[in-house]
Amino acid sequence: MLGVIIGLVAIVIGAGAFLRGGTPAAGPRIVRILGGRLVGSVLIAIGGFMLLSTSFVLVDANSVGHLKRIYAFNELPEGRIIALEGEKGPQAEILGPGFHFIPLVRVLYDFEEWEVVTIPEGYYGQLTALDGSAMPSGMFMAPAIPDAEVGEMLKAESFLTLSGLRGPQETVLKPGQYRLNRYLFDVRLDENTAATIIPAGHVGVVKSNVSQPGINCVEEEVSASTASREALTVPLVPRGCVGIWKDPLFPGAYYLNRQAYEVTLVDTRVQTWEYKGGYTKRIIDLSVDQQGNIQQNERSVQEGVPEDAADRAVFVKVEGWDIPLELRALVQVDPDNAPVVVGSVGGLGEIENRILTPAIRSIVRNVAGASIRVQDKNPDGTLADPPSFTVRPTRVLDLIENRDALEQTIEQQIKVEGNKAGVDIREIRLGEPAIPPELLVSRLRVQLADQLSTAYERETDAQQKRIETEQARSTADEQPRLVEAQIAVQVANQREQERAALGRAERQYLEELARGQRAQVDVLGQDRVALLQALEKLLTSLERKPELVGLVGKLVPNTVVGGDGAGLAGAAALLGASIGGQSPAAGAIRPQGQ
Repeated sequence: MLGVIIGLVAIVIGAGAFLRGGTPAAGPRIVRILGGRLVGSVLIAIGGFMLLSTSFVLVDANSVGHLKRIYAFNELPEGRIIALEGEKGPQAEILGPGFHFIPLVRVLYDFEEWEVVTIPEGYYGQLTALDGSAMPSGMFMAPAIPDAEVGEMLKAESFLTLSGLRGPQETVLKPGQYRLNRYLFDVRLDENTAATIIPAGHVGVVKSNVSQPGINCVEEEVSASTASREALTVPLVPRGCVGIWKDPLFPGAYYLNRQAYEVTLVDTRVQTWEYKGGYTKRIIDLSVDQQGNIQQNERSVQEGVPEDAADRAVFVKVEGWDIPLELRALVQVDPDNAPVVVGSVGGLGEIENRILTPAIRSIVRNVAGASIRVQDKNPDGTLADPPSFTVRPTRVLDLIENRDALEQTIEQQIKVEGNKAGVDIREIRLGEPAIPPELLVSRLRVQLADQLSTAYERETDAQQKRIETEQARSTADEQPRLVEAQIAVQVANQREQERAALGRAERQYLEELARGQRAQVDVLGQDRVALLQALEKLLTSLERKPELVGLVGKLVPNTVVGGDGAGLAGAAALLGASIGGQSPAAGAIRPQGQ
């Protein structure tokens, strides 16, 4: 305002000086020096610039210009805070980026710049209208504006003229940038305005606090199971109505106003509930000393409850013994039953703690501590064919030997309770029971004795095989000598057979010779046979050594043989003559008696 006054004064003085022209006789010293026209022009220019500077504004590219009128003839209507017709107060019109000329804008208005509203990805902007029509009774939030009309309704003039409601808006600002009149709309953006993300394997059950116009909102009693009258039942409504929606939201991102909608995530994947720990386990360990005697030692182990367990182990009483029994349950919620689960108890955790865990503990105790249906067996231990079954009281060892039968019975009964709560029990599996070791030690001792016996037999077989292996190795090492010995034995046997054959031949020869000699003796007489044998030996020797002939010739003289010619005297004389180199005519050879 001061600038306008100074500008007007400067224009008036400058105009007067310019119109009078020349050098005035009186006036300020500066006027006398510079002259009237020049001073007038300068003052007019200064005054004009000062007036123009109050009539334009520059808006930054990332800002929104807001005007608040100070001087006006009309006041705002009662209950309104935004001016539509130029009244005093915040104006509905906003200024975009760039240069804006408005006469005396800086005189008549206060000018403010607000940053463009930026909504990042994964969040939404919570809107609250500070002006507008009064909200009807019973409504705490203005209904959502259709997406096609949101852009127009975010303009202050349109919102106020089209009966936009004052107060919290169900409509939210999705990710992006918006130029809003911040005098009209308050925007909230924080961690509580994050988008609703429904991950894979889950559904979102919506509890709505608002309803959309034009929807027939009629509650419907929906049951978790049509097969049981005791199943959980809850009233559900169609989507867009106040209450729990019958149809859940499937995986995805949803920009839902958290003030209008409460979304409960329900895990539709298979869940594992474990009941384990919370007891002291007694154990008897068996060992074998160096002499082969079985010894036993008792110890205790404290089994704690894991952090991720649904509950501690179930204690069952069988044959008077309190036995901790661990088990695992596989459960799953059908997406269609998720609204019933949320509407009846609040969620899967509440189903587990309030309904199914007590039911599981009760059923396991009743089944394991009462009777069991087992398949009959033949005397040799094989199952009877065709199958037949017997129901009898449960025994402690059935927790190990007939675990399948107990699991089937427990699973059938628990499935019924799960269906009532809208939960599908997929499987029940019993863990290793903590049976008192006194009931198992005799069996363990028999098993250990059998194992020791088997080990002894195997060791004996191993020793025997080792001996055979050593013998085979030694035999292999001595193989060359064994071969030599075998060959020597074969040679000796061959020689023995050869000598036996020669002996037999010699004996036969001698026997034949003896028979010949006896025949010769019978014909010639004993003396002549002896002489012939000697003569034969002599001839043989001379044949072998001819050099003896000369020697014999020198030693044997010419002999006159006499006789009757009936013996061998003539032959001997001829032999001697031959040796001596004489012909028979040389000597007198004549028979005796001639």
